[in-house]
Amino acid sequence: MNQTHQRLIYMISKDSLIDCSRNISANMTKKTTHQQIIGLIAWIIICFATSAIGAFATLQAQSFYGGLVQPLWAPPAWLFGPVWTTLYAMMAVSVWLIWRKGGFKANQSALTLFLCQLILNGLWSWMFFAWHLGLGSFINIIVLWLAILANLVLFWRTDKFSGVLLVPYLLWVSFASALNYAMWQLNPSILA
Repeated sequence: MNQTHQRLIYMISKDSLIDCSRNISANMTKKTTHQQIIGLIAWIIICFATSAIGAFATLQAQSFYGGLVQPLWAPPAWLFGPVWTTLYAMMAVSVWLIWRKGGFKANQSALTLFLCQLILNGLWSWMFFAWHLGLGSFINIIVLWLAILANLVLFWRTDKFSGVLLVPYLLWVSFASALNYAMWQLNPSILA
């Protein structure tokens, strides 16, 4: 084989490798995009499944909530649904942004803490609305608040926007903590 043939083969091989590399890269991007979409859907399902579990405890919440002595600054019962729907959507996007940066391998602490705070969140509805545990629900919501704060810090370190998405959640749970405490104090015979 002469030198001209070798160069021609090398150039063909090189061009083939570059084209092959581009095709592989494009296919990986499609797969990654597909995985990211599936991941987002999965996190939305996880977050809203928690919401649904909590919602089962609140089936009679409107009449229960309306029957409690409330502080003057207590919001109307209809406001909770839209607020929580928005917050759960923001949580899903926030956790997805962290998950897509290496999954559980790279972000095990942050993602595990997120799942733990979701459990605390779903449990609170049962403690307050179904079981009428004033002190228990207040302790739960304080632990939940601490878990959200820790989660926000961990998320912020990985993706600032993801951390920002948890700020309204932390603020709402801060408000809900004060409301939980006030309701417990104003209704000691109902919320033991």
